[in-house]
Amino acid sequence: MSIALLATLGLAACGESQKSRADEVPPASQYGHIHAITVEASTQRVLLATHNGLFDATATVPRPVGPPIDLMGFTISSDGTFYASGHPGPGMELPNPLGLMKSTDGGESWIPASLRGDSDFHAMTATSDQLVGFDGILRSTVDGKEWSDVGPMSPSPYALAGSPDNTVVLATTEDGVWRSIDGGRTWSAPGGGPQLRTAAFADQMTVVGISPDGSVYLSIDAGLSWQGTGAEVDQTSAIGATSAADGRLSIWMAMERGLVKFAYDGITLSEETR
Repeated sequence: MSIALLATLGLAACGESQKSRADEVPPASQYGHIHAITVEASTQRVLLATHNGLFDATATVPRPVGPPIDLMGFTISSDGTFYASGHPGPGMELPNPLGLMKSTDGGESWIPASLRGDSDFHAMTATSDQLVGFDGILRSTVDGKEWSDVGPMSPSPYALAGSPDNTVVLATTEDGVWRSIDGGRTWSAPGGGPQLRTAAFADQMTVVGISPDGSVYLSIDAGLSWQGTGAEVDQTSAIGATSAADGRLSIWMAMERGLVKFAYDGITLSEETR
């Protein structure tokens, strides 16, 4: 299928039918499983990459954005381009897996970038200079087209966390948190610290992490060291975070009961009513 046709499909999918869906109060399972949570820097939109497509969850009722593609990996690059990977939605005549896709209109439509029919990135993140993804092999790309495989001294992550403001990448694994300071090109193995299931940068230096048992950890040096907050939450499969000027953190967690928002003031983690 041509790039032009895929873009047309994406735009058609977010036409009248999408608008009518956005006006409805969705059931709790409208978006299905949440694979990734990202806060868009330019708009502060809270975006959910889900089994049923991309959703804007900034407001109380999540709103679908673009076609209902099963988005497994999702990230936003430093220039605001959306990147994702996954599987076609119902009735879509697209390669499976989709490889790397990109969107330059905020997720309303998608075009193929590379690895069509070959890769399904279940973990993906962006740094200031490149993308890093894991599809069974840890890979990185500067332009979204040509990929470089990371060597044997690299992690097999549950999740990847990066910031478009620096070149640090964190990989959560069963052995602990691996860390790269050069955009995922080389890695340092865990030297202690917690075992985390998922993690997210709230700003250039602040990272929030959740362990498999629900313990909440914080790093203020881009993942170099970690401190327990003393808080525990339900099992969490994905996390997104952002920080305010006063240091207060807003944290979104994907749990079995759905999307839950928390606030952390440096002392107490409090669940907020959405």
